[in-house]
Amino acid sequence: MYVDGLQYIYPSRAVFQQMRLGSLSAVQITVGYHEDFLGVVDNLQTWNHWFEECGDLIAKATSCEDILVANAAGKTAILFGLQNSLAIGADLARVELLSQLGIRFCQLTYNQQSLLGSGCFEAYDNGLTVFGREVVDEMNRVGMIVDLSHAGHKTAMDVVGYSKRPTAVTHANPGVWHSVPRNIHDDLLKALSDTGGMVGFSLYPHHLKSGSDCSLPEFSQMVAEMVEIYGNKMFGIGSDLCQDQPDSVVNWMRNGHWRKTPAPPVVFPDCPVWFRDNRDFSNLADGLKAAGLPAEHVAGVLGDNWVAFWQRGFDPL
Repeated sequence: MYVDGLQYIYPSRAVFQQMRLGSLSAVQITVGYHEDFLGVVDNLQTWNHWFEECGDLIAKATSCEDILVANAAGKTAILFGLQNSLAIGADLARVELLSQLGIRFCQLTYNQQSLLGSGCFEAYDNGLTVFGREVVDEMNRVGMIVDLSHAGHKTAMDVVGYSKRPTAVTHANPGVWHSVPRNIHDDLLKALSDTGGMVGFSLYPHHLKSGSDCSLPEFSQMVAEMVEIYGNKMFGIGSDLCQDQPDSVVNWMRNGHWRKTPAPPVVFPDCPVWFRDNRDFSNLADGLKAAGLPAEHVAGVLGDNWVAFWQRGFDPL
């Protein structure tokens, strides 16, 4: 199975066709960054349109059983997640409601401070808040995966220590390989390993050593080294693919609705040549095999580990 733990593609029939050509079994799609609750509902309505228009290629999934049913019908399963907690606001009951709407993943923060914890770009990381603990408890209860991507280090470590269920970093790489704020420290990797958590290796150029010029052997060797240190079961792919999104979107990600004076404009970086879209998942398989990973470990990283983790995490307590 090929499974991508996180994408933010601009949806189109052409992209869904590429998912099928790449044999993607399941993809987590972001439906919320800086949107409030109603903004997320609007995005879900848009996706309902795509399920209707492209029902021969994709199917909505909220469980691992849904993934298997979609795959048996020759379709890629689409799961939904949030990269920020703004849709929850200050209303704990929204967690269950979002789960009922099909949200299966939620980050506690996106780079900046939220009501739940600190983001990785804050000068001071105050850790998991009182309300954050309540939200983690509720996410644990309803079977929503707690995603620590974009969180500050102390906040992430607090959550791993507090959560009653294993947590995930859906899209990041080891900081020891490439030291940027979005990549993660060794002690967080160890904490996730000790608690049954998951990490999705990111293919977003800012998270890669050498950026867009990162080579497939370089990336694959890093994966092989992490598997050797922490074992095969805790790793997958979370490509952070933003295919076909205009540059206005990456500027909105950086600024949201909270800056009076926007940060200097940025553009999406070029993808590495070996992973431009979903048809290139087979390149990852070739690279990991060439790095010396046995077939069972390659299968785990490219999909089986995510499915096993979701199987344990989606069921309500």
